[in-house]
Order: sequence, then C-alpha cells, then structure tokens
Amino acid sequence: MKLQCFQLTSAGDREVNQDSMGRIIQDDYALFIVADGLGGHQSGEKASRYFCQGLLKLVNQYRGHLTQAPDETMIAWFNSAIEEMKKLFGNDPSASEAHTTCALLYIDPNQTITAHCGDSRIYRMNANKVLWRTKDHSITQQLLDEGSITEQEMGLHPEQNQLTRSVNILKTHLPEIHVYPPIKLGETFLLCTDGFWEFMKSAELLDLAQPESGKNELGKFARLTVLRARGHSDNVTVQWVRCLG
Repeated sequence: MKLQCFQLTSAGDREVNQDSMGRIIQDDYALFIVADGLGGHQSGEKASRYFCQGLLKLVNQYRGHLTQAPDETMIAWFNSAIEEMKKLFGNDPSASEAHTTCALLYIDPNQTITAHCGDSRIYRMNANKVLWRTKDHSITQQLLDEGSITEQEMGLHPEQNQLTRSVNILKTHLPEIHVYPPIKLGETFLLCTDGFWEFMKSAELLDLAQPESGKNELGKFARLTVLRARGHSDNVTVQWVRCLG
C-alpha cells in the first residue's frame, strides 16, 4: 500500500487557527485526522488539538480490533480520546465550553474506515467523479437532504455553522462510522474543515482527483477559498491522500 500525501493549514482571516490535523503512515496502515475547534478564548484550538493528540496516542491500542468490530472499536477509541482530552485540559475553566468536529480516515490493505462528527468532511474520488463524501451533522445538511437547498448553497447558508453533533468533554455525540472496500489505485481522499469545502465547487474538487494533480493544485485551491471569503475566511485545513499502488 503506497500512498502520496500532502496537507496544509491556514488561519485564513482569523486571529487564531482552531483547526488541527494529524497523520500516521505505516507499511500496513495509515491514519488521517482533521478537526475544527469551536469555542472562545482559544478553547476551540485546545479542543481540536487535544482530541487529535488523544486519537493518535491511542491508535495502537485500538487498530487491531477494527477488522472484527469496527463500530464498537471506533466508539471506544473516540471515548478514550475524549478522556485524554480531559486530562490535557486539566483545570482549564474553558474546557466545558470547548467543542471540536472530527473527521478520521483509517486505511489498511483490507478496508477503509471513516468516523466523523460535525461538518469536517472526507471525500473519496477517482478521476471521473466524487464517489462519496461524509454527510455533515448540521442544519444545512438536513436542509440539503430535504431538498430545500443545493450542495453549492450549503457553504453560504446563514445556518451553515449550526451543528447537530460535536465532540466535547461533558457531552459526547457518537461519531458516524462507515466501513468501505480498500482504497484502489489512483483514488484520492480529501479530508477538510468547512473553511475549505464551503467555497469549493464540485468541478474543482474533481480537479484534485486528476492524475496530474498534487501539492501545487491543493495549495492553489486553499488560497482560492480564502480569497473567495472576501476578508471573512474561516480557518482552512486540508489533507490530500492518493493511492499509488
């Protein structure tokens, strides 16, 4: 399993970057995570960073059980990562108000597993089409499912930031978990926070799945999302993963 990976993060037009990301790439598996913190006084930044740290720290404890019981294992992994998050917050008074989204992608030769909470997304694409994306846990996703708005209208909708699930030390929303066939040669995964996807067009996402695309194209579109926000860009974080064999 040979992977090519690029990642970037930017504060956009915000003073603080509350996004976090992490990855582990081994011969027999790979793990990618993006998270978008929510909360004032930098508590959101801490929530996303601490939760990512917890997930990465615990990977060897849980990954061996993912084949037999992916749902139960992933839920246990998330809950243990929240306990790590609590420890890292310590007595910080902002901890109870700190939330984070999370999008996790686990790849091994036999399977692909996603676990997400909130509106950070994972896309799976080949050169011809977007095969699927994770469904946001948000009001705008509900409106899309009802047919009230279009995919392209989601990012600019006034309720775009209204989430129905998030990760918090006091109130746990379970992640949505899916198990898919293993990644195929030439396929591309994209993990991103809403600061990236909300200003991306469907055709532009597909540009990132073309055989000649890579680091330069990813950087170009990340800069474009900031420009399109016209001075009001959210933090922008994105990971790009391609199977080379």
